[in-house]
Amino acid sequence: MRLSDFDYHLPPERIAQTPLTERDQSRLMVLDRAIGEITHHRFFELPELLPPNAVLVFNESRVIPARLRFQWGNGMAEILLVKPLSDGRWECLVRPGPKFQPGAGHTLDPDCAWIVRNVTPEGLRIIEFKCEDFGAYLKSHGQTPTPPYIKQPVTDSEQYQTIYARREGSVAAPTAGFHFTQRTFDALKAKGIGTEFVTLHVGLGTFAPVKTEDITKHPIHSEWFELSPEVAMRLNAAKASGRPIVAVGTTSVRVLESCASESGVLTARSGETRCFIYPGYRFKFIDQLVTNFHVPKSSLLMLVSAFAECHSEACSDEESPGLLVTRRLFARAQSDMSGRDFILRAYELAKNEGYRFFSFGDAMFIQ
Repeated sequence: MRLSDFDYHLPPERIAQTPLTERDQSRLMVLDRAIGEITHHRFFELPELLPPNAVLVFNESRVIPARLRFQWGNGMAEILLVKPLSDGRWECLVRPGPKFQPGAGHTLDPDCAWIVRNVTPEGLRIIEFKCEDFGAYLKSHGQTPTPPYIKQPVTDSEQYQTIYARREGSVAAPTAGFHFTQRTFDALKAKGIGTEFVTLHVGLGTFAPVKTEDITKHPIHSEWFELSPEVAMRLNAAKASGRPIVAVGTTSVRVLESCASESGVLTARSGETRCFIYPGYRFKFIDQLVTNFHVPKSSLLMLVSAFAECHSEACSDEESPGLLVTRRLFARAQSDMSGRDFILRAYELAKNEGYRFFSFGDAMFIQ
């Protein structure tokens, strides 16, 4: 598969620059894989669109103020923390790159300084921070990192957090969760829909651009995740009883698929994942997906294209008779349309219908 197969044109005015005041008022495009149908809704309708026995799985990671901007010599410099290592060292993205060579350093203030220890083959800098309390320094001096396509500064850091974010560690938000409000959670609870929480600290594995034309050669970066024994036990029980598992966001997908056996049973785990999902992947655990509209040529667009293909055990009515989507219906309805085609068709429709794209944009529900 080629990188160019996952490209599409997006007019800049379709990129959302700010979140809606009421997040659950965003639009929701629903893709029915069984019949190849696309319908339009508002996000607050999601509880009514879900199967009444569904279980939603959320990523509760919280974004840290990972961007440091400072005066260095005659100009400004920037460090974006990407991933903690050990002994005060972090993998970092930097600007301007030529100044950040091994041995270069700078004193940020009397209580905090840094020095470049190494440069990785990917061009990341390994930077050691020497601060009495680096976490406190970040909270007082760091800025909320937002994607480069968001041109307006985020003045309230909570705008770039989900309302259920709890465990600090991400340098980008799991944005599919932005649409959920307390009103949405109350509606889910009233309908008896379950909610579970996992953690994946978002880093380069999620947002780094794919640059290899052969996408299978993309060197995806590892990200830390955790699925607790209690959550794994409850989700296994739900799956065994025929309850549909709905992943909220691609990061939740990657946690569950990293922990699932070929027979579709979860094992509690924590550690690093390099799970890279693209068309042809057979999903082992999730049945439905809530997600956003993704950047062209991104690994996230490849993941949703794979899910739209329905190459999974979850799409088999013989193995999971209670599910809405069956391999037989999908094959009949979409014999001439791949998952990638289905997604790109939906994206073209979204552009024509005025949907808002990317982090602060509208949502998609793939049944």
